[in-house]
Parts: sequence; C-alpha cells; structure tokens
Amino acid sequence: MTSIADNIGGVTRRIQKATLAAGRSPGDVRLLAVSKTQGPEAIREALAAGQFAFGENYLQEALDKINALKAETSIQWHFIGPIQSNKTRDIANCFDWVHSVDRLKIARRLDEQRDPALPALEVCIQVNINDEPSKSGCTLTELPDLVRSIATLPRLNLRGLMAIPDPDLSEGDLKQSFRKLARALADLRQQEPAAGPLDTLSMGMSDDLELAIAEGATWVRVGSAIFGARAAKS
Repeated sequence: MTSIADNIGGVTRRIQKATLAAGRSPGDVRLLAVSKTQGPEAIREALAAGQFAFGENYLQEALDKINALKAETSIQWHFIGPIQSNKTRDIANCFDWVHSVDRLKIARRLDEQRDPALPALEVCIQVNINDEPSKSGCTLTELPDLVRSIATLPRLNLRGLMAIPDPDLSEGDLKQSFRKLARALADLRQQEPAAGPLDTLSMGMSDDLELAIAEGATWVRVGSAIFGARAAKS
C-alpha cells in the first residue's frame, strides 16, 4: 500500500512529464491537493511530503479542518465547491483562493465581506464549459460581462478561469473542452487587459491532468490519486 507521500511523488512526476511534453517551463503547473472528505491527519501527511495547497468543496468540513490545522501556517486553502450566498463570509475570510465564482452576486458578497486587513482574495470564474444543466458555472456568453464587473471589486484579484468538464466525455472531446477554456482566457487577456492577472487555468483532475496540462492548465486539482478513493460524505 502506497503512502500519501509516495502518491504525491507520483503525481508530481506525472505533472513534470506532461509539462515538459507540452513544451512548457518546469514550475508552470501547480498541484492542488483536493482534500475533501479527508481528515486533518491526511493533510498533515501531505504537508510533511511538501504539499501546501489544499482544495475543499464543503464549507463546514473545511472550517473544521482549518481550525484543527491553524498552527500550520504554511497551508494555502482553496475553495473549489459551489458557493451559497449565506456562506460567503466564511469563504471570504478563511480561504486564500476561490476557484468557483460563477455569478456577480457571489463575487460582490466575497468582496464586501473580505476583511480589509487580509490580502485581496485570489479568485477564478467557474465556466460551465459543456453547458451542463446540473453544473455550476457561467456560460462563455456571460463571461466577458462577469469579468468586467469582477475587475471593479477591490478586495478580489481575478486570476483566471476554472472548469470541470463532463468526465464521461471521450478523450478528444475532453481535450476540446480544455482547449475551449484556454482560448476563452486568451481572448479575455486581449479584450480585458485591465481585468487582472488572468494567468490561471484551473482544470484537470486525477484521470485527465495530462490532457489539461497539454492545453495550458496552471492548477490541476487532484484528490483520489493522492489520498485514495474517497469515503462517502455523510
């Protein structure tokens, strides 16, 4: 049975190999360990192996872990799940990054509720890249207006785009989905140069990170390949 440290090493090698194969520079792609349903001890094991960025989907579960690990000041917390309006205050103040901003109402609440003593919150806009009715995210049509609006919010730093393509897509269609998101970001850089860094593509998971890296991913969100199969959320 492999350890979390072994798994992180294996995923890191996959990222490095895919980055070089894509003709990109070492260090272009960062690993976000998706720690939802994992306990603090698993996160401590990952920390000991040199992993510092962790992604959480469920707010209350995340807050419990953030509190349990508050002495671990090197942790960077990322919120990657759907955001409800009544949960924005805790998300705004307990996380370093939010990958799943999908509408202006949520962005405004995060901006208004972020403690001014904290650095600006790093955010990505979630795009529903395959127009799935059951999935969160703005459409590509809605994206430019949302970018322009978020760019006016002083406590948010707009970094880029995130997507979760349909996992049942063929490899070719999955690659096209990643490419579509990358093109959308490139278009925004040209059309909205004052909107923010726009340097981030959060896409790719355990089974498809190589495809995502080939199309420009800068964060890959990996859970099961690090921590093993997830326990069902109670």
